[in-house]
Amino acid sequence: MAEVKLTAELRTEFGKGYARRIRRDNKVPAVVYGHGADPKHVAIDGHALMMALKTPNVLINLDVAGKKELVIPKAVQREALRGFLVHVDLLTVKKGEKVTVEVPVHTEGELAPGGNLLEHILNALPVEAEATHIPEGFTISIEGMEAGHTIRAKDIPLPRGTSLAIDGEDAVLQVVAAQAEEPAEEEEEEAEEGAAAAEGAAEGEGEAEES
Repeated sequence: MAEVKLTAELRTEFGKGYARRIRRDNKVPAVVYGHGADPKHVAIDGHALMMALKTPNVLINLDVAGKKELVIPKAVQREALRGFLVHVDLLTVKKGEKVTVEVPVHTEGELAPGGNLLEHILNALPVEAEATHIPEGFTISIEGMEAGHTIRAKDIPLPRGTSLAIDGEDAVLQVVAAQAEEPAEEEEEEAEEGAAAAEGAAEGEGEAEES
């Protein structure tokens, strides 16, 4: 996967007030940690970081005060309503090192006719991969699948050097049968018929009392 180059500046101030100030300057507070080193508190250009994070598990060549480090995002906090970046945790990695990440799962194709539903049990697959060769995503064909079909973690082909970080029997996707609507309609009709019968009986009793 390609590396994205970003520049970060060290920060010595902390707190919500400082964070708000640097966000007004379109910068995002972040922490760089890993390999037993002391965490580095930095600020990164917000637009550049947002564009980089469009790639899941992006590998970032980060220049921190002239010192370059390879990092990957481990935790991304966003503003709830507008989705703006609030804070990012970045993990330092080395070439050849393996890391555990969650890789997005995508689907292609159409289910078999019948109105069945596709349930995403996992939207991302936990795997262990080399930090510099993390898959960007897994695409699974669902073409022609019928109700009851399940895709398990072991069914997804993995690139060389990548292994599952969960049990292979864990379900990732499954096709669920469409709920039949006819019984519900029949129950509604039966209820209406019952109400009509009860109303008729009540009217009959009223006429009998009047007579």
